[in-house]
Amino acid sequence: MTRRTEFDQQLDAMQKLLIQMGTQVEQAIAGSMRALQEVDVVLAKSIVRDDAEINQMEERITEMGTMLIATQQPVAKDLRRILVAFKISNDLERMADLAVDIAKVVLRLEGEDLIKPLIDLPRMAEIVQVMTYESIQSFINENVDLAYKMAKDDDTVDALYSQILRELFSLMVENPKTASQAMLLSFVGRYIERIGDYATNIGENVVYLVTGKRPDLNV
Repeated sequence: MTRRTEFDQQLDAMQKLLIQMGTQVEQAIAGSMRALQEVDVVLAKSIVRDDAEINQMEERITEMGTMLIATQQPVAKDLRRILVAFKISNDLERMADLAVDIAKVVLRLEGEDLIKPLIDLPRMAEIVQVMTYESIQSFINENVDLAYKMAKDDDTVDALYSQILRELFSLMVENPKTASQAMLLSFVGRYIERIGDYATNIGENVVYLVTGKRPDLNV
């Protein structure tokens, strides 16, 4: 086996773990939103519990990449790919933490009825799930166009978040008794908006990987 073949195989293994990590983050986002819609405490607790596995994946990716750098001494774009993988795994871990934060809101809502049907929050969650998937695909395929799509999707998420805040504020004015839950739901909107920002960060890193220049997509 040549040195290059060995490097490619190890890099492929690391990238497959990154894809798996991205999939679990997508599932955590979807699960936390479903738990919120149904005020499902059992599901929320499982989201919190499963976060440890995602954390372990980040640690494993760091170990694999560090070993590649130490044993294969990659240069130029190969080195950038490993360093970008580190950053992506860190962004994914933070996205998973935000899904856990949503789940913790559900735990605080135990026994309550929702003050309004959830429409825009699930829509935001759907968009950031797609962003999470596409951000990983853009890395694996070095697809700069897909990376730039993150910015447009993030704008949609931001607009929905602003709309949610306006609606929740109106609810609090009309009925002050809704204030406590309205604040919690606004926190959920913020958590999802931050997930979108992290997905956009991944897009920026993909552009850096391909071009050597880092754009600012979070504007």
